[in-house]
Amino acid sequence: MSRPRLSAVAELLKPITWFPPMWAFGCGVVASGASADGRWALIVAGVLLAGPFVCATSQAVNDWFDRDVDAINEPQRPIPSGRMPGAWGLYIAVLWTLLSLLLAAALGPTALAAAGFGLLLAWAYSAPPLRLKRNGWWGNSACALCYEGLAWLTGAAVMSLGDWPEGRSVALALLYSAGAHGIMTLNDFKSIEGDRQTGIASLPVQLGVDGAARAACIAMALPQAVVVALLLHWQAPVHALVVAAMLAAQLLLMRRFLAAPVANAPWYSARGVMLYVLGMLTSAFALRALGGGGLA
Repeated sequence: MSRPRLSAVAELLKPITWFPPMWAFGCGVVASGASADGRWALIVAGVLLAGPFVCATSQAVNDWFDRDVDAINEPQRPIPSGRMPGAWGLYIAVLWTLLSLLLAAALGPTALAAAGFGLLLAWAYSAPPLRLKRNGWWGNSACALCYEGLAWLTGAAVMSLGDWPEGRSVALALLYSAGAHGIMTLNDFKSIEGDRQTGIASLPVQLGVDGAARAACIAMALPQAVVVALLLHWQAPVHALVVAAMLAAQLLLMRRFLAAPVANAPWYSARGVMLYVLGMLTSAFALRALGGGGLA
């Protein structure tokens, strides 16, 4: 059996998708309030775990089990194009799963538990019999939790040397996970036809283009509004104002997205999502200013 080129392997692992969990891990590090002195090796290893390992694994798993869908939607991808021959896509997915677990184990039991849960979600999202992505509500929830909340909590736990983060950090992680459900929906607009033909009930398929666009906007906006309220309650008014400004800018951008969702989803992703993650970081700095997320 011929082997894939390294360029095809890199394309399968999709480095461009690694940014959200790496960013969320960094937010957890900031929110912990712990000093980075003497812990840079842990931080770097954690960032690698979140992006080039766990997230990359999820991409390989998804491409293997989505190869028939991709043959319709994106035939240029490594597996349907033949640049990833035979079962190499599956082999890489399994190998990256094992490597991710090995790295997580080196970071301690809490990181191992978080990474293990994230990897289970990655396989459950794409692989039968669960294949959570067949329903946009479940599938997008799994991705959002893995990409944002789980990565945030892992960052906080690594900095606290394995202890579970305190309630404020957990609350922000879960809220930004809920908002990321809308971000995941933005990615579904590019594959409506293939999803419909192969029985994948993404939100654009279930709700229609306009309904899914409204659902994505609501899912992104409401958790951020709650974050603003919590920051005010926690006596962090400056940080709350910054997050509110980020949200207001997103609401303005959403008007253009809602006018033509399929055409403008990539445009909004490039702008609105950046404002969203900047708000995440601002919230993390708010916890740091308040003394850190603390320990349970």
